[in-house]
Amino acid sequence: MNIKELFNSFCEDDFYSKINLHIHSNHSDGENDFDELIEQAKNLGMKYISITDHNTISGYKNSKYVNDEILIQGVEFDCFYKMSLLHILGYGIDINNEKLNALCAKNQQEQKNDLIRLFKSRHPKKVIEAIHDAGGIAVLAHPCCCNVFNLKDFVKKLKTLGLDGIEAYYPYDRFRGIIKFSSRNKIKNIAEEYNLIKTGGSDEHKSLIK
Repeated sequence: MNIKELFNSFCEDDFYSKINLHIHSNHSDGENDFDELIEQAKNLGMKYISITDHNTISGYKNSKYVNDEILIQGVEFDCFYKMSLLHILGYGIDINNEKLNALCAKNQQEQKNDLIRLFKSRHPKKVIEAIHDAGGIAVLAHPCCCNVFNLKDFVKKLKTLGLDGIEAYYPYDRFRGIIKFSSRNKIKNIAEEYNLIKTGGSDEHKSLIK
């Protein structure tokens, strides 16, 4: 089963119980150790997770669980497009792909510091192309928080650049619960209209065990 088929086999309830495809470790701006998060997920009986650190895949390269069946290899790139900051998630990627690695952060500040990440943001076309070159799929993260005049049109433009999916199942906790511009129902409708894969995750920056 390829990554698209796997993701299309997930249902909405899965993302609120046994699948979390948006987690950050201390390799970017998360608090927990990379392998510790995987162990937490195992202890919780989760089926799949993806640790999607900002602009880096260094956690995978140093993990003893890199080939574990629970883990879907992922990354989150900071991008800037049409005067808007956005985040593109890459899933099912080859972490040794040269094109993908060339886009990754060159130092920890580009992984952890919000301001530096903003100024070092990438064009989504290059990000999507690199994700595809690495055998993965490209997904728009937390779309309800995209500060754009017309989200539907914005997503349509991203699809012309090769976007494969959109994060539709997302709890919108922390500051994203306040700073949002669209509803999750609208996101689902956009995903269905443009035939985009629907994914989900908590954008977790702390422990998976509460």
